[in-house]
Amino acid sequence: MKELLFYERPADGTAIGQLILHHGRGSHEGDLLPIADAIDPQHRLHVVAPRAPLELPGSPGFHWYLVPRVGFPDKATFHASREALAAFHDAAFARTGIPASRTVLGGFSMGAVMSYALALSSDRPVPAGVLALSGFIPTLDDWQPSFMDRRSLRMFVSHGAEDPVISVDFAHSAREQVTEAGLPLEYLEFDGGHWIDSQQIAPATSWLTATIDAAATGIDL
Repeated sequence: MKELLFYERPADGTAIGQLILHHGRGSHEGDLLPIADAIDPQHRLHVVAPRAPLELPGSPGFHWYLVPRVGFPDKATFHASREALAAFHDAAFARTGIPASRTVLGGFSMGAVMSYALALSSDRPVPAGVLALSGFIPTLDDWQPSFMDRRSLRMFVSHGAEDPVISVDFAHSAREQVTEAGLPLEYLEFDGGHWIDSQQIAPATSWLTATIDAAATGIDL
């Protein structure tokens, strides 16, 4: 299996936790680094950002999977990336000494989909939280999200109400699934489209701080 290239930003001092960020479709591992600095301004966290493995003819940047239909990833490329990310996450946990329980998986668009996929897979360790920006919980006939075995998982779901690329209906569906499962959820719907908006920064920062602090102290919020 091909190892994923990545960018790594150490914390200032001893890291209290870890943030793994997954970029969107057609982008690269450096794309979300300004977001990391914005939501972790004191650099309390070790930040890791992997590059997606797919390069597509005629399409710039890097991709996690093929898109035959929004919401329904191509199975072969989705599972290949999920396995590559699982190996990458495990290596990051081992390299940094920061376990999944003190790690937040975050991403934008296609990267949010992969964050959901790794955090909600029954064969994966439960992370501290998921920061899902403008994405969706994927639908496949051979993969199902697992909620009941990860009741401590905290979720931040945010989406533009006028998103023309990934409809806000996908965020509504994620909100419904997470709420029905009883997982802690903060939901933010902003006036905008398929982008990361300034309206998201303050609530995402507060959520991330609370999530990592709770994980570090073992307090269940």
